[in-house]
Amino acid sequence: MFIRTVKVKRSGVIGIVLAAVAAVTAVVLALVSFGYGKKSAVELDSEAKRQAFLAQMGWQVNDAFDEQKTVTIPEEWNEVYINYNKLQKQQGFDLTKYKGREADIYTYTVKNYPGHENEPGIVCHLMVYGGQLIGGDVCSTALDGFMQGLRAGSTGKDK
Repeated sequence: MFIRTVKVKRSGVIGIVLAAVAAVTAVVLALVSFGYGKKSAVELDSEAKRQAFLAQMGWQVNDAFDEQKTVTIPEEWNEVYINYNKLQKQQGFDLTKYKGREADIYTYTVKNYPGHENEPGIVCHLMVYGGQLIGGDVCSTALDGFMQGLRAGSTGKDK
């Protein structure tokens, strides 16, 4: 067995500690600058926040929602919910973790949908859980209507 003793000066220990602190600080700053640690959820716990979000998405709507209802997202999904969740995933949402939970749906009439300006059959739904946006869509209520993501001009309209 071989044992070796090393004598370290106090200034050397302090230098090592300072270097470690600097390295940890650099990693934390790099993560924050790349978006880690930032709140990614969209907070929609008031009408003012919902209105601001809809304007940011490019939609003109009335000063208040047309309808608010509470729904339970089913535990077992049929083809309609499976397809609806595909649209949500395209937007960065996923309703899977909300199965069996109640969410509020706010409905707004969209006034500026291209080709359908000021028609009453174009609506936007915002699905909110715990004050945060968990999904939504813009759609036509017509029998041969369409459905798309929340952002104006988004592609991938689904019939």
